[in-house]
Amino acid sequence: MATAALAKTSKDAIFEWEGKDKNGKIVRGEIRAGGEAVVSASLRRQGILVNKIRKRRTSGGRAIKQKDIAIFTRQLATMMKAGVPLLQAFDIVARGATNPRMTKLLNDIRSDVETGTSLSSAFRKHPLHFDSLYCNLVEAGEAGGILEALLDRLALYQEKTLAIKQKIKSALMYPIAVVVVAFVVLTVIMIWVIPAFEEVFRSFGADLPAPTMFVIGLSKFFVSYWWAIFTLLFGGLWFFFESWKRSEKMQKSMDRLLLKLPVFGDLINKSVIARWTRTLSTMFAAGVPLVEALDSVGGASGNAVYAEATEQIQKDVSTGSALTTAMTATGVFPTMVLQMAAIGEESGSLDHMLAKAAEFYEDEVDEMVKGLSSLMEPFIIVILGVLIGGIVVSMYLPIFKLGAVV
Repeated sequence: MATAALAKTSKDAIFEWEGKDKNGKIVRGEIRAGGEAVVSASLRRQGILVNKIRKRRTSGGRAIKQKDIAIFTRQLATMMKAGVPLLQAFDIVARGATNPRMTKLLNDIRSDVETGTSLSSAFRKHPLHFDSLYCNLVEAGEAGGILEALLDRLALYQEKTLAIKQKIKSALMYPIAVVVVAFVVLTVIMIWVIPAFEEVFRSFGADLPAPTMFVIGLSKFFVSYWWAIFTLLFGGLWFFFESWKRSEKMQKSMDRLLLKLPVFGDLINKSVIARWTRTLSTMFAAGVPLVEALDSVGGASGNAVYAEATEQIQKDVSTGSALTTAMTATGVFPTMVLQMAAIGEESGSLDHMLAKAAEFYEDEVDEMVKGLSSLMEPFIIVILGVLIGGIVVSMYLPIFKLGAVV
């Protein structure tokens, strides 16, 4: 029976209806049901004369992103703090969502809650959008009767995490954009510009300088095998990123490598520490026991090195070690974080001290991103100058040589 009920619920859809009530007033609304006949029967029982029933289209729309979940969390927290009932708050947010997939997700969760499911259990049915950290915090809020406060804290956590990710992306976007533009420019020069110069040089009837011969040879190779070059380049990039995404061994190797990169390694390391301390602070402040909180912290850090370190910390803490002692043993945390954690443990304000550490490293990331653009500009200019300038000089050498003879 339970299986049949579950199957029926999964096939339910949202129907928009319009009709007249007992007083002849036009009324409209939405209802989730298994079909139009069910909607019509339900409305008739309410004394409504149905004029129109239409199934809402929920297909299409862009994929639900972390930003959508963060906005939803902030909206839900704000409305619940204002005293809006939970189901009504879900209705308001769902109606305001511009993405049909987000609307469907919120209506599914609302339906589960309406039938008696706890909010955390309803979220757990959608692990693609609500991770264990999110669900654990909501569950702690429900158990402690402080759901509004924890939703507000959760919204703040997501906003801070998204801000850090956005700063990292903006720091990487500039050099990536310049590299792509440089590749396009070099491709145009190799395929169209240099062959035109070669035609001119052929009419000279003289020996060409070695740099010019090298560039012409490179251009001929590019013109003959451009399809192979593009296939290998884009195919290699696709294979690399797919392997990075799907292979756990590859992920661990790349995470270790990223932390060792010059300049960018320090930026990534600080952003990971900011997420790690922010996550643990949020979980601990919500009343989640430390050992259980560490379950979510490692994955939320977004780096395999810190995930492995968190597993070791969890084992040590579960056997009676102090958090600071366990963190020190991993050798991945900076002295400042260890000192803040030690002060927090001694004073009984671990969540507050970790939040302060998170704020410090978030500010550090912000400052590094601001300085990276100005730091990288001269390096990029030099690299592009050497590549494109070298090609231009190589092409003009025969002309200079001819001018000297004349």
